[in-house]
Amino acid sequence: MPVIFWLVPLSAILALSFAYYFFRQMMQQDEGTDLMKKIAQHVRDGAGAYLKQQYKVVILVFLLITALLSLLAYGLGVQNPWVPFAFLTGGAFSALAGFFGMKAATYASGRVAHACRSSLNLGLRLAFRSGAVMGLVVVGLVLIDISAWFIILNQFVDVGSMDPGYKLMTITAIMLTFGMGASTQALFARVGGGIYTKAADVGADLVGKTEEGIPEDDPRNPATIADNVGDNVGDVAGMGADLFESFCASILATALLGAAAFMSYGIDIQTNAVIAPMLIAAVGTLLSILGVFLVRTKENATQKQLLKSLSFGVNFSAVLIVIAAFVILYLLNIPNSSGIWASIPDWGFIGIWGSIVIGLIAGIAIGQSTEYFTASAYKPTRKIAESSKTGHATVIISGVGTGLISAAVPLGIIVVAITLAFSFATGFDYSVASLNYGLYGIGIGAVGLLSTLGITLSTDAYGPIADNAGGNVEMCGLGSEVRSRTDALDALGNTTAATGKGFAIGSAALTALALLASYFEEIRMMFVKFLDKPQELINNTPAIEAEFIDFVYHFNIHLMNPHVIVGILLGVMSVFLFSGMTMNAVGRAAQKMVNEVRRQLKTIPGIMEGKTEPDYARCVEISTKGAQREMLIPSLVAIFIPVIVGLIFGVAGVAGLLIGTISSGFALAIFMANAGGAWDNAKKYIEAGHFGGTGSEAHSASVTGDTVGDPFKDTSGPSLNILIKLMVMASVVTVGVAVTYSLL
Repeated sequence: MPVIFWLVPLSAILALSFAYYFFRQMMQQDEGTDLMKKIAQHVRDGAGAYLKQQYKVVILVFLLITALLSLLAYGLGVQNPWVPFAFLTGGAFSALAGFFGMKAATYASGRVAHACRSSLNLGLRLAFRSGAVMGLVVVGLVLIDISAWFIILNQFVDVGSMDPGYKLMTITAIMLTFGMGASTQALFARVGGGIYTKAADVGADLVGKTEEGIPEDDPRNPATIADNVGDNVGDVAGMGADLFESFCASILATALLGAAAFMSYGIDIQTNAVIAPMLIAAVGTLLSILGVFLVRTKENATQKQLLKSLSFGVNFSAVLIVIAAFVILYLLNIPNSSGIWASIPDWGFIGIWGSIVIGLIAGIAIGQSTEYFTASAYKPTRKIAESSKTGHATVIISGVGTGLISAAVPLGIIVVAITLAFSFATGFDYSVASLNYGLYGIGIGAVGLLSTLGITLSTDAYGPIADNAGGNVEMCGLGSEVRSRTDALDALGNTTAATGKGFAIGSAALTALALLASYFEEIRMMFVKFLDKPQELINNTPAIEAEFIDFVYHFNIHLMNPHVIVGILLGVMSVFLFSGMTMNAVGRAAQKMVNEVRRQLKTIPGIMEGKTEPDYARCVEISTKGAQREMLIPSLVAIFIPVIVGLIFGVAGVAGLLIGTISSGFALAIFMANAGGAWDNAKKYIEAGHFGGTGSEAHSASVTGDTVGDPFKDTSGPSLNILIKLMVMASVVTVGVAVTYSLL
């Protein structure tokens, strides 16, 4: 094991140590008055009860899937015996990341509210560093788990008399299945959390704001505690599990592609190519910690100044990562003799470095694009707010149009990023001989995009903390000055949340492409190791020597093959089916919440006068039960569709399915996330005093837009990026079924 590898577990330990430091630092702050503590405790209790119930359901699903994977491994012999264990650890670590992040968020919100009584800067720093607990726990747990598996498998995996390079191929192929456990847990967290939070939010808005005309987070609204709980289970635990999975999948897919691309260079170079994405992620983690300490602002800062404060920490980390990545690749000395690098193979690593830089730039560009289309400081969101003057319908039309247009920019960014990452890695050689280098370039570009995850996820987790702090201030009646500070932090949080969703969706697209390439490497391993057919001819080449392109030809993966076309259409169908199911799930749960809020306001005397406390627990219970009931079928659809397609249409059908899912899922996810974010901030722009302000006809119309956008941006949209990766992961793990048992 190269000495430099130990930087990976070291950075993981440091990330977890700083996460604990920020948590303890936050816990030492004053939580405020007795009423503030009581409200914060309500939110903690609700969030804890929800997660406990969710994990009961998820454990049962995991046991079922583990049994199926065990059948593939120990019964049918078409998967590695380590796979069921890797699957379980992936899910367990993903759940832990969500749990720790949510625990920090629910303890932080009351303290941020109290801090805002003194200072906007103090409130921002406390909220951001509390969000950093989530960011650093996610990257720390990913790196510690990957490190542990890599060390363990290096000790126990034996390939006998085969080329030593196949040992690393086998190890990275096993580790990739760790990502399926993370993906499965992430989807349940995202879908369940999204249904929970939006059922509560829609119920609170439709009855509280639209029908009764009471402010957001007003303590008279029975759904307000459930709404605040939902912010944590959806935007903290859900987002944390989501990006945990993206981070680990991008590293593991790139490691497998590196093992394949550099196998002919000898075991030392191959090892360096495998650990390169791990080291880039490790250095990014260390520099993210540094970036967290740089976030601060001045009193009475504008939204642009607040955004600049957060962006400075992220961008500072990104610049240092560019420099550090160059140094790491120079030390690893990964040669590359393709294209323009043929004349200087020892400096060919510059091409790989270029791919990392492209991925990093793409992540920042997608974030900036999302900010432009969703922040109230810019024209698109203000146009939506202006359209509210002419009614509810024009707000919906304007928001849908803005969302559709906004999808074009991230799509274009990803197109450019894929092209350049591939080109740099291949030395601008587009021949078949350089294909493996190009695929490795795309994979490591995805790692580059996610290398700032420690601080990027901190900005995202900051959002629900600030939102809950504003709710605490409103419910405790702390005054307009304190509320104006929390509103400023909340509006910033809405933008960072929208930016985070765009970042997560963009990372999903690049990661899914790397996973798609890994799918074919898994097919090669299937022939060589599990089917024991290393000499079977694949495009006139023995399987043990076959390249990526040979398997493409062997399975007839081209657009004239009807199995591929059918697969593409089924992929698009899966995306729209999943989105429709999750949207309707929110609608059904929200209807129950609306009815309950109306019932309480009509039948419990004294609520509207502020003399009687509403039955908050009943609304929390409705959201919890609704989320558990509604999340199961959409999540299982995502897991089993790739298996069914593989059984019927084989490898070609699965390849088409994944292409259709990635392309349509990415576009629809961006549209939904941006449209929802723009509607939300358009409403807040009006509430800040524009176009008549709170209580006006324009405000009523904007609330409708925000309500429609809630499941767009917090349920269906962000769940799609997990759907994309989970379907690829499910295909990778069950590749033996498609290769061995397909009917057509």
